[in-house]
Amino acid sequence: MEPKVNYILVGSFVALLGAAVLAGILWLGKTDYRGAYDRYEAFMKESVAGLSVDSTVKYRGVDVGRVKAIALRPDNLEEVLLTLDIMRGTPIKTDTVAILETQGLTGLATINLTGGSREAPILQAQEGQTYPVIKTGPSLFSRLDETASRLLSDEGLAQLLADLDLAAKGVANVLDEENRTVLKRTINNLSDVAQTLAAHKGQIEHSLNGAAKSAENLVKLTASLNAEVPALLAGINKSVAALGTATDELARTSKTVGTVVNEARPELQHFTRRTLPEAGLLVTELRQLTGTLTRVARELEREPNALVFGRKSPSRGPGE
Repeated sequence: MEPKVNYILVGSFVALLGAAVLAGILWLGKTDYRGAYDRYEAFMKESVAGLSVDSTVKYRGVDVGRVKAIALRPDNLEEVLLTLDIMRGTPIKTDTVAILETQGLTGLATINLTGGSREAPILQAQEGQTYPVIKTGPSLFSRLDETASRLLSDEGLAQLLADLDLAAKGVANVLDEENRTVLKRTINNLSDVAQTLAAHKGQIEHSLNGAAKSAENLVKLTASLNAEVPALLAGINKSVAALGTATDELARTSKTVGTVVNEARPELQHFTRRTLPEAGLLVTELRQLTGTLTRVARELEREPNALVFGRKSPSRGPGE
């Protein structure tokens, strides 16, 4: 008896397996048929050794696509046609440049897109072009090779030799007899200076030690001043405050004296007009009285008994 086979289940399994295999192939091939990539072309004038299909395309170091195809340009065998698939939305501008870069010592190459200013328009396919064409620039190795070739060419060697000859002549002109004499004298002077310094090494060390001690003392003095200056400033502030208080007191005293003088001005005027003349007369009379008392005292000193017996009459002369 033959077993029954569910052909619908077998067919579904085969269909699912085929779909999975197709999805894996598309993923491994980095191909997106949903239109998520835009295609561009670039023409390289140098060797693209190390670059292969599915090599990375970078924009300022960020992965943005893959190399789709590499072939010689049909109408110009000196250039290599690169077909690039770049993620849609990448700002490929008219001034964007594709440069071939080698990754370290492995020799593998990638395409690096640089440039692309903000003001530049988006790159579009021109008339007669299937896809937009990105400009290309020389790689670092290409520039080095071109520079080395230019230097090692006949014209480059001749120019290099001419430059070296010109430099040698310049050195010879600079180091003529007079300049050599001056240079020799300068070297001798430097030798004398070195010998003098060596002879006075002890004095120089002593001076340096003295300078170091002076600097140390200065640091100590500065530290001491830093410690004492706040107290000194506090004392000065107190003195200034006391002076301000004394000034205020003096101002109030002056104001009080001015008030007293203003109040006593009538009495002072009366004293000046009447009392002062009388006081002058009194002083005059006191002076006269003082003179009289002085004469009396002198007479008493000369004749003390005159106070009791009176003054003697003068003796009469002959014939009186």
